[in-house]
Amino acid sequence: MTRPWLMFIALGTLMILSNSKCENATNNPNLAVFVPAPADNPSTPEKVALGKKLFFDKRLSLDGTVSCASCHDPHKAFTDQLTTSVGIKGQRTERNAPSILNSGFLKTVMFDAHLKTLELQVIVPLQEPTEMGHNMKKLIPQLRAIPEYQAAAQKIFQRDFDAFVLTRAIGAFERSLVSMNSRFDQYQAGNKKALSNDEQAGWKLFSEKLYCIQCHPAPYFTTFEAANNGLYLDFGKDKGRFRINLDSSDIGKFKIPSLRNSELTFPYMHDGSIENLENVIAHYSQGGKKHPLQSSTIVPFNLSPKEQKQLTLFLKALTDTSYLKKLDN
Repeated sequence: MTRPWLMFIALGTLMILSNSKCENATNNPNLAVFVPAPADNPSTPEKVALGKKLFFDKRLSLDGTVSCASCHDPHKAFTDQLTTSVGIKGQRTERNAPSILNSGFLKTVMFDAHLKTLELQVIVPLQEPTEMGHNMKKLIPQLRAIPEYQAAAQKIFQRDFDAFVLTRAIGAFERSLVSMNSRFDQYQAGNKKALSNDEQAGWKLFSEKLYCIQCHPAPYFTTFEAANNGLYLDFGKDKGRFRINLDSSDIGKFKIPSLRNSELTFPYMHDGSIENLENVIAHYSQGGKKHPLQSSTIVPFNLSPKEQKQLTLFLKALTDTSYLKKLDN
């Protein structure tokens, strides 16, 4: 039986290929993927362009040293490949910077899975003391005084530059970051030569033998939910989602990340404590650290050295950096 999401990708690709005038779209099937947007923030090219400028602008940080892109580098799958990120004054953040690719599909935002929209998320790093360290009441007048931003706000939103403009523009830009054209996607869409035999075997291990799709189902390779993956027996100071509602059943729960582009998003886990994919597999093969609230889906398993290699190769087949072509335009 054809999976609905496979039909969606295949139809989107056909729609693009049928339009000979859309040369960029033909070269990048990601442009065919529909990304939902909230009613108060429909996407437009002008809005995305403004959001892109703001995303890369270090003036959004208190001392002018950090931009959104400092922690979310396009060439690193919008991560920084650091254990924890570096904010203003060289301060270290509490958690690892997750990729924001495909963030338009997120049902909740942040590791605690508690914010409902990307627009709400934008405000957090801007005002977090260890990240960009600014105050919205002071930041907005500064940005409004920049002629380019004020003119764009007037043209696109018909209002002065304010928090609404800032959050909607960056939110629109983030939703434009689509990475759904990996070799795995091409394989599932019908190109059976897109994956090697070992990569196909890795997919079978992932989806059938190990049933990793319980937490990382295609096409997004996440359930978007928070879960305790048994990373620690004692989670120490950072107890995850627990800090939101102080619900003891949430101790150790962090949002399940997408595995797309995981080849580039190292180090792994909410605190960047695992440096490579091989060690991630080792953690799960041991069945976690047996935290009392650990998800019941995490149980020990055994893989041969060949199977471990095949599983790793499959995960790397989820890499898609074709979004960089769009960013460079």
